[in-house]
Amino acid sequence: MEIKTATFVVSNSDYRKCPDTQLPEYAFIGRSNVGKSSLINMLTQNKGLAKTSVKPGKTQLINHFLINNEWYLVDLPGYGYARTSKSSRQKWQSMTADYILKRESLANLFVLVDSRIPPQQIDIDFINFAGTNGIPLTIVYTKTDKQKQREIASTVNSMKKILSATWEELPEMILTSSVSHSGRSHLLDRIEEINNLLKGQ
Repeated sequence: MEIKTATFVVSNSDYRKCPDTQLPEYAFIGRSNVGKSSLINMLTQNKGLAKTSVKPGKTQLINHFLINNEWYLVDLPGYGYARTSKSSRQKWQSMTADYILKRESLANLFVLVDSRIPPQQIDIDFINFAGTNGIPLTIVYTKTDKQKQREIASTVNSMKKILSATWEELPEMILTSSVSHSGRSHLLDRIEEINNLLKGQ
């Protein structure tokens, strides 16, 4: 797949106000500061599309970007620690959960995980939450340029072992780097594959 156009459409705090469309949506989510905005910008080859920040919690709304006039890329608020009030975090969590559970056009959820650290309980809990609710998902490891291959393999295998205790079939896992652009074609191929399945091709 080649991304020819990537256009910001709308930001909002309610899934019911998302674009009224039949187009599939591919949402990206992860712990605060996992590198989500950088990955989105790498994927679309547009450095200014999603706002990046060294401070956790930059994304606070549901952000829709129209890609090739064929599908939506959705940037969701991160979960976990962010320098904001508890009430604000709870509001984001409720907003995000409503989108994930109730948005009918959601075709796949890309859950971003930092490849540099061992599996975190907050990531495991979120992945299990999505799986329990039947949400199709792909696990995306970020920042792989900062680790040696054997260290990345160890982290991935640890996650597989943990998830195997409750999952009959493990989600697909993709290794990426916003710096080296590795994994970009794999992500786009995955989206194209799902798009074709939805079209009945």
